[in-house]
Amino acid sequence: MDLKPCPSSPNCVSSRAEPSDAEHYMEPISFTGSADHALDAAAAAVEDAAGARITSRTDNRLDAVFTTRILRFKDDVSFVADDKAKMLHFRSASRVGKSDLGTNRKRMTALIPKIRAQL
Repeated sequence: MDLKPCPSSPNCVSSRAEPSDAEHYMEPISFTGSADHALDAAAAAVEDAAGARITSRTDNRLDAVFTTRILRFKDDVSFVADDKAKMLHFRSASRVGKSDLGTNRKRMTALIPKIRAQL
């Protein structure tokens, strides 16, 4: 199962968006080991993040929900490991509203170095 595309609203980032879509696109995370190891690294980073809860995990996918501290908004974050291409793709999106004031991009910008450090 792959990642859903981002809506036209600015409250979503994804490594599956087109690189020309600067509002939504972020580079995927490359890895050299197994897909399972890449998802373990993502899971560890998510578990350490404030307001995060892992909701499901399969052989190639990890899903989590982040709840914002003040207004308790819920954001969905998913990782999909492409073992052939050795890429960990992700999507972080708000469930409601139009603007997230950059929250999803900031979240992924903070998580990515933590994931890379464990790969």
